[in-house]
Order: sequence, then C-alpha cells, then structure tokens
Amino acid sequence: MPAEKDLDKLLADMRPELNPGEYVFTVAPDGRVRPDIRPVVTVAEEEGLTLVLPRQEADRAGLAYDYIAGWVTLRVHSALDAVGLTAAVAEALTQAGISCNVVAGFHHDHLFVPHDATARTLAVLEELTECGRRTGAPDSGGA
Repeated sequence: MPAEKDLDKLLADMRPELNPGEYVFTVAPDGRVRPDIRPVVTVAEEEGLTLVLPRQEADRAGLAYDYIAGWVTLRVHSALDAVGLTAAVAEALTQAGISCNVVAGFHHDHLFVPHDATARTLAVLEELTECGRRTGAPDSGGA
C-alpha cells in the first residue's frame, strides 16, 4: 500500500493504537546499546545515544529515567513528506493539555505521551479522526 500524503485522508484513517506497557527515555551508557536491551527507538545526539525502551528493561538494566510514557502508534501509512499530520495531532493534544514526543518511522508515526494520559490521548485522537472523516475523506475505509 502506498504511503498517504493527503491530510484529510491521513486524519480520517489514523487508527491510533495503544501499545501495551510503560516506556521511558534514557541514555545509553558509553553510547552503546547493551545486548540485553531492546529499545523501540534510538536517537543519536551529540550529547549521547537516547534510548526509548520498556520501563521494565530500564529498571532491570539500572538505567535512570524521569519520564514514563505510553506509546501510541498512528496506524495510517503516512508518507515521510506528508504535510500537516504532526501539526494537527500536536495542536489537538496541545488543546487537551497533553505533552507529546513524536517519532516518525518509515511506515507510521509514533507518539509518546505521559502514561497517565493515554486514555485521554486516545479520546482526543479519535475525535480528530472523526473530524477528518467529516471534512474531506468520505470514502475512507480505514484500510
């Protein structure tokens, strides 16, 4: 299936899905990922290698963190050069007072929100999806 660029269709077909568990942001000691750690996201920065991983793995490895997140995947296959999806999601979550860290994968966008706000996040995203369906994607089938 080709990646989608049309904003109305992206919003109408987002299909936000909560991944189970709690996730944390931490830094890899010595800039390397230990073999017993399986991060879901890595980001190489000048200051170090950021890891996003299940809280349980960070605890087991003794890695420090101070932010516990829920992970929501937008199941629509968004094009990397699509315009407006991140902005629309960020605006909706901002209006609801929910912080969000967005990571773009090749196929999907991933949102890391405060773990205690996951239910509200899903409600906000579902409302945004309904608005997208009403405004310009009448034949959206969620496929």
